[in-house]
Amino acid sequence: MRVSKCLLKSQLTWSQVKGKLTAFDRAALVDLLHHLYAAHKDNQAFLHARFGLGEDVLEPYKKTLARWLWPDPFRNQDTSVSKAKQAIFHYKKAVGDPAGLTELMVFYCEQAAGYCQDIGYQEEGFFDALVRMFEQALKSANTLPADGRDRLIIRPNRVRELSHAFGYGVGEDMDFLLAKFIRRSA
Repeated sequence: MRVSKCLLKSQLTWSQVKGKLTAFDRAALVDLLHHLYAAHKDNQAFLHARFGLGEDVLEPYKKTLARWLWPDPFRNQDTSVSKAKQAIFHYKKAVGDPAGLTELMVFYCEQAAGYCQDIGYQEEGFFDALVRMFEQALKSANTLPADGRDRLIIRPNRVRELSHAFGYGVGEDMDFLLAKFIRRSA
């Protein structure tokens, strides 16, 4: 019996949930959203971002990036590339604004490079993720209008300069990527 319950749970789909929602009136939908909002801070961040509430909808996503990319070594906190990337993914699902998405990618690079410089962090997988995000940030910046793009290219250039001290070819990879994307946008 347990196996069949597990199979049934894994076969649930959005269509089934959507079918149940059609029976809700406006008040019941608002109540459901209220419960989802109260259930977790990620739901709150999603709804704030989706509806453009607050002064800076990027703030909770930046806090998450800072936590996982520049942890407090005195509190025994670890880094987590996957949890940092999740913040960007969640913003993309909530709003998907290209300028905001690019801002988060650039902020990711700044936090990761700053942490490496600050404490001398030397982890090859962390560096690989930094270079990949650097490339994604440049690609994303190239989709923006010139004024937004130019402002955002200055910041990755600073990350590139810092990264030359890391070893592992990080700075050289970023040199190549920056040259490639600046040629493309010119």
